[in-house]
Amino acid sequence: MQRTRPLSDCHPELSITEWPGFREYRVENWRLARDGSGNVVYGAKSWGWIDLCLPVVISFIWPRVSILLEVTQLRIGFTMYCRCAQVLYESVLVFPAHGIQLETHWGYPLLKPLFVSRRFIHASLLEDFIINEGLRRWNVRYYLAAVHGSSTDKIALDVAFENILPHFPVLLEVYQGVQELMFYNHTDNRHTCI
Repeated sequence: MQRTRPLSDCHPELSITEWPGFREYRVENWRLARDGSGNVVYGAKSWGWIDLCLPVVISFIWPRVSILLEVTQLRIGFTMYCRCAQVLYESVLVFPAHGIQLETHWGYPLLKPLFVSRRFIHASLLEDFIINEGLRRWNVRYYLAAVHGSSTDKIALDVAFENILPHFPVLLEVYQGVQELMFYNHTDNRHTCI
């Protein structure tokens, strides 16, 4: 196993792990600040001081107000759910002979992931892996998509990194790696269909 960070100066959230037989492109849910300071901006939040003070406030309110008990329990439950259902990282695993797998890992930032979502696209169904652009209000957003056929002969798109939406240099690095492993024929030095 060999892990590298090819864009460590400007986008260190991307890491590439080379395993025997496959490669993983992982984008973590944090990035560097845009002001050039080198500060880290986290997408997933851990407990803050307000969250830690909540049990003290509840202990004072509990004996006095009975109607707020149910509201407080709902609030605590919702806060716990929000803290434990954050996207920690997303990854694209490339298995050159078999296909690609898109993963999303949710959980609490200081622990291992609690939930994992996986979508595997077999190489026989995979037609292309593209960088596409979409409009969101007045912004142009670039995203990676796997173009594949389905059992009903319709073309479908599966978006990689759909929750984090990394910047274009990260997408380009992943795109070039997937194209090299899945579609590039090294003997003829040209792109081929799978």
